[in-house]
Amino acid sequence: MPEPADRRYGPAPLPQPRGPLSTAVTDALRRAPHDLPASLGADLDPADPLTDEDLQLTLFLCYELHYRGWRGVDEDWEWQPTLLGLRARAERPFEAALRRLVGSPRVPAAGVAAGLAELVAADDGPSLAATLQRRADLAQFREFVVHRSVYHLREADPHSWALPRLGGEAKAALVEIQTDEYGNGRLDRMHAELFRRTLDRLGLDTGYGAHVDAVPAVTLATNNLMSLFGLHRRLRGAVLGHLAAFEMTSSLPNRRYGNGLRRLGFDEVATRFYDEHVEADAVHEQIAAHDMCGGLVRAEPALAPDVLFGAAAGLAVDRLFAAHLLDSWAAGRSSLRAPAPTASSAVAVAPLVPPTVSLPATAPAVA
Repeated sequence: MPEPADRRYGPAPLPQPRGPLSTAVTDALRRAPHDLPASLGADLDPADPLTDEDLQLTLFLCYELHYRGWRGVDEDWEWQPTLLGLRARAERPFEAALRRLVGSPRVPAAGVAAGLAELVAADDGPSLAATLQRRADLAQFREFVVHRSVYHLREADPHSWALPRLGGEAKAALVEIQTDEYGNGRLDRMHAELFRRTLDRLGLDTGYGAHVDAVPAVTLATNNLMSLFGLHRRLRGAVLGHLAAFEMTSSLPNRRYGNGLRRLGFDEVATRFYDEHVEADAVHEQIAAHDMCGGLVRAEPALAPDVLFGAAAGLAVDRLFAAHLLDSWAAGRSSLRAPAPTASSAVAVAPLVPPTVSLPATAPAVA
């Protein structure tokens, strides 16, 4: 029997808090919209904003109000002024950490497309894709899919915030890319729907936002930086740069992910999401670099540094994400968080996977 639409498409269930700030926000969201204390978040000074569980969940709680929202939460919270003020206070250390991480990428004389190519060529992060293709076991591949579900079940949405902020060549190029991401208007071809089938084939919960509690701060950070860039008009160059880097580094990893699933015995339904990206993103990377980002900078030359900042930040946070997974697996532990299991998730699970992920003990049968 198909799951109810609200489970598949949202709103998402409110996650469990991870510290005093996210506790205050979740407690507030459970009630009618009201003013938050002006002092809330005023002394924010996390040692590492990119891996701070409380900060990253607080940002995610605020940003999700602009997407599908939270189950049982009054929709008027989206524009509640004091919550927006808190979000701004939480964004400041996050953005500052991103800028410290990547510095000020140089715009080469050859232009922004050449700068993007240089950033991608210099990206020397750990090869998570190679590990998943050749060595990862089923439990580890499921963990990877759980991490990525936070983005892929709303794939393309963060970058679509840029559409009303663009005109001309850049807008036309972004529309071309996003049209493919959304399946050219066909539900069964939307990338989010293809990923939902992968989740299902791997025996994982396919509900929107179902795995937020299981993923650590670094995974939330990979999502929050897209929302930060997409929701701020001043960062429209950064969100396009992020998308360009995303497309330019997608084809080979997705080929490896698909091959990894085939090695584990899964069928074309499980691999179609990854196989679809191998060909599509090879085309998208040219459109993204030359027409979308190049078009934006031809219209607004001053945004070239922002484009490269967005690309560099996305690549850098993805390196942190990959290192977290590989380091966890090398140490023989799960890369997911392990909160106390709830009654609804007290089921047998595969090795290395926390109970809240609700995985079956054995691989599902595949064709």
